[in-house]
Amino acid sequence: MLNRRAFLGASVAATSLVVLGSGRAGAAEFTLKWGHSMQDNHPLTIRGREAIEKIREETGGRVDIQMFPNSQLGGDSDMASQVRSGALEMYTPAATSFAPLVPVVGIVNLAFAFKDSAAGWAAIDGELGALIRKDFGRLGLHVFENMWENGFRHITTSQKPVIAPADLDGMKMRVPISPMLQSMFEALKAAPTSMNVSELYSALQTGVVDGQENPLSVIATRNFNEVQKYCSLTRHSWDTWIPVANLDIWKTIPEDLQEVISRNMNAAGLLQREDIQNMEATLKAELEAKGMTFVTPDRDAFLEALKTAKYYEHWRGVYGEEAWAALEKAVGPLG
Repeated sequence: MLNRRAFLGASVAATSLVVLGSGRAGAAEFTLKWGHSMQDNHPLTIRGREAIEKIREETGGRVDIQMFPNSQLGGDSDMASQVRSGALEMYTPAATSFAPLVPVVGIVNLAFAFKDSAAGWAAIDGELGALIRKDFGRLGLHVFENMWENGFRHITTSQKPVIAPADLDGMKMRVPISPMLQSMFEALKAAPTSMNVSELYSALQTGVVDGQENPLSVIATRNFNEVQKYCSLTRHSWDTWIPVANLDIWKTIPEDLQEVISRNMNAAGLLQREDIQNMEATLKAELEAKGMTFVTPDRDAFLEALKTAKYYEHWRGVYGEEAWAALEKAVGPLG
């Protein structure tokens, strides 16, 4: 179990491991680049680097994975193109980021679908997750069995807190390049603007957008509290990280090495899920101590506004009965 302070220390140590290991990269039979958008002190990076070191050790140096966090290889749109073409071997997008390419993955982010993470994992580790992984295969991508956790998304703003749907009327809100979240904020009469997370701090600082929405782990590790005054604990959407590899490249790796990579990636994913839960329990107090004001919105009012806008009716038609039934099997009737 890692707390916030341990995360920062582990990040520095993990960075050292990667530097020390780089001298062996020339001897590796398979050198894989792994890109994602999160920073060094995020659980995705820390647990990922631990998995990398275990994979290197267990394969005797035959597999060397080099991680490029914090959008070093470009924004999410860039990395999505790179992993599909094979220029990047591994990539871990949020479900919100990959929905334009694999539409069914957007169902993970359906507004107010999950009461807690356990309900989310009941769906993603079950029938719904199987449907999602199948669609990634059609895109030429291998998906590791265990997805990782991003957490529940909340709204932050600079000028006023969001307590009821009317508070979003006309507000310039940054959302990921996600049809699901774009649709949700349009239904709530906000003015959503899509951009990569790497551009977001500057956009908030300069007033290009008034607010944004992300899990507390992202809000904290990207220091959005420095440019946002209020956080509304809406829990409006649950989100996952989806570790993928280029399928053609994956098939060139012998099965014994695939097993080592998969086992360690999946084990790291389960630990990372726990890390996010532990962080969520402490980050509110930490952000409050740094000056962020938290409010609890009227969840029922948001639900009613979305139903009136026929939000759930629309997305049920988009996803079809098979995917919708798999979701409702885990969470109960929706909309």
